Amino acid sequence: MKTAVLASLVAAASAFAPAPAVRTTTSVSESKADLESLAGALNPQVKFYDPLSLSDQDFWGKGSEFTIGWLRQSEIKHGRIAMFAFVGYCVQSNVVFPWAQTLDGTPHPSADLVPEAQWDAVPAGAKWQIFAVISMLELWDECGGGGALPHYTKGRQPGKYPPFTLFRDNVHFVLGADLYDPLGFNKNMSEETKERRLRAELNNGRLAQLAIFGFLCADKIPGSVPALNSIAIPYEGDPMIPFEGQFSYFG
Repeated sequence: MKTAVLASLVAAASAFAPAPAVRTTTSVSESKADLESLAGALNPQVKFYDPLSLSDQDFWGKGSEFTIGWLRQSEIKHGRIAMFAFVGYCVQSNVVFPWAQTLDGTPHPSADLVPEAQWDAVPAGAKWQIFAVISMLELWDECGGGGALPHYTKGRQPGKYPPFTLFRDNVHFVLGADLYDPLGFNKNMSEETKERRLRAELNNGRLAQLAIFGFLCADKIPGSVPALNSIAIPYEGDPMIPFEGQFSYFG
């Protein structure tokens, strides 16, 4: 079962354990030197690795701080989604919800299917609902929660999602305004702990990106990931086409 891989990856994650903090607070306007310092804290062996020299670029002519802010936000966001995807892949390979998936009583796709095929079996309407929620969350992030925070390219702490305070007070009740800590359990967390957790999140996100694409490649290209040969299930579809056979811009 694919859950067996989870245990091995958790063990392997020890290689990504962060070193002691170099600084106690996270800068909101970072330079390339800040990235190099952060990289050394994240992984003292690899340190700063930027083969495409992205940190030296000037995206859309907006300057270095804009570019680095965009890159930092992008990496953190992709890492978080990859962690969701990896855990979801392991769970879906073994367990599905026991209740009906749709109002007409159609059950959720069987756990006997590879997760990519489970997604293909989800009705197009349900997929559009998922993408609609994602779009709304993205819009709220881009507008800084209605101005509660600056844009992530203009000084916001990398990865910090804006609160739902404005939405809660003017549109609809939500349980807690903070998406990360809706019940306020971590409101008294020390800055050192926050910094350590942020570094751990970055390392876990990087590992999760490798892990989820390892699963996808193993299922789509037999033998491409030898370590997963014993649990990979061949998949004939295209994991890069989320609406395959249901919707297309080209007919």
